[in-house]
Amino acid sequence: MRVLVQRVRSAKVEVDKKVIGEIQNGLLALVGITHSDTPETVKYMADRCVKLRIFEDENGKMNRSLIDVQGSMLIVSQFTLYGDTVKGRRPGFDAAAKPDVAIPLYEQFVEEVKAFEVNTATGEFGAEMLVTLENDGPVTFMLEK
Repeated sequence: MRVLVQRVRSAKVEVDKKVIGEIQNGLLALVGITHSDTPETVKYMADRCVKLRIFEDENGKMNRSLIDVQGSMLIVSQFTLYGDTVKGRRPGFDAAAKPDVAIPLYEQFVEEVKAFEVNTATGEFGAEMLVTLENDGPVTFMLEK
């Protein structure tokens, strides 16, 4: 599982020119799922995301988590995180889990984040989405398990 987290001042996702998810101050999480991911992997990654200390404290050091700052999370499925660009010019996506595997794990990730009482918004799995964000910092990390 790969999750690209970006600290944002705001983020939103649109499908067919309609905003379906929007947050202020928090994290945009782009979530990629591979064949070997399990419910345990998902639980671990959700915990990691909400507890990652990438928000500044009163001294300007990254020392506070999403929970500490009472931030929100916009969660967007992103199979291209498993795109392979080693050969040729066109990415291959063999490492990305098929929807029958990925959808339940993606939905579990959303529920695991909500269990931490984090205000959560989502994109639409498999849809063509327009994601707009105001990256704060910029601060971006790739988490993987």
